Amino acid sequence: MEILAKNLNHLGIIREHTLIRLITGGLPAWQDSQLFIKDLHFDGVPMRIYLPREPSASKRRGVIFIHGGCGIFGSIRSYERICRYIARKSDSVVVSLGYHLAPEFRYPAQTLECLSATVHFLKTADTYGVDPARIVVCGDSVGGTFATSVCQELVHRTDIPKIRAQVLIYPFLQALNFNLPSHQKNAAVPFLFRERAVHFILKYLNKDCSLKEPMLAGSHVPESINLKYRKWISPDLIPDEFKLGYKPPLPTLFLPQVHEEVQELFEPRVSPLLAEDAVVCALPDTCIVTCEHDVLRDDGLLYKKRLEDNNVHVTWHHVEKGFHAAVGFFGYGMFSFPSSNTIINHAVDFIKGY
Repeated sequence: MEILAKNLNHLGIIREHTLIRLITGGLPAWQDSQLFIKDLHFDGVPMRIYLPREPSASKRRGVIFIHGGCGIFGSIRSYERICRYIARKSDSVVVSLGYHLAPEFRYPAQTLECLSATVHFLKTADTYGVDPARIVVCGDSVGGTFATSVCQELVHRTDIPKIRAQVLIYPFLQALNFNLPSHQKNAAVPFLFRERAVHFILKYLNKDCSLKEPMLAGSHVPESINLKYRKWISPDLIPDEFKLGYKPPLPTLFLPQVHEEVQELFEPRVSPLLAEDAVVCALPDTCIVTCEHDVLRDDGLLYKKRLEDNNVHVTWHHVEKGFHAAVGFFGYGMFSFPSSNTIINHAVDFIKGY
């Protein structure tokens, strides 16, 4: 799919991100007699709400779902089956956010829209029969990035209810080091190659994709920043069982001009692993799902360690046969994967505990 998209983009037939949006748009789901489903806007952000039809004796739990897609594709429709399933199985009111996509809407529009929509729901939860003290934020891939960022930005807010928990499914959490063990091991594993991950980051930030190779080598990071964040981002922090066959990369030359071009990568909104301990220690209970065959696996492992080091309660699930974008196949019967079901059921089981 990605090769086709690249070739058609090169020929000027259709933009790469536009074709991927069409291909990954998802098939329409069947009607659901158990849910009332409605499209709304939260503070100007498109969203879809899934409310269980069965009467409840008390206010329900709320789940804010933020979809993945590198910030440039993915949609409410493509995550329809997942959100319906979470609403039914956890008896929750689920809100799926349809934030506007890059490159048409420039960074940080996506994070800011997720933040404003989350605040709106926290303030108006009663309207939808939701207990504002039982709201969980959930996201996969870059949706996990946005979920992480939202939780970090809200930790010190006193004018709204606190988020109860967060679910992060194979999240992207840092852009300093693309040579961690999982980057080496899964560099050419579908559905997210190592070089494509950096390509999509640059597309999301509206940067020149010629910066990809120096970023892959690490030439965008000065030694001072590497030293500052080595306590949080380093292969030395990855458990030994995940480092089989790992070879430390050769030293690379720092390129100041590349560093200047990608300053956004060092902001916590793009790299939540860079958030200070004063923020991390105040985060809610967290579920992290990592997949063995995922180039981003080690981002999740590093964040798990940071949270635990800051005494945040973490529930961790590692899916041995899982891969990046696995949940995109959820609910398609014979075209689904066992790991797709495993990941979503881990999320549902965690959500039901709150």
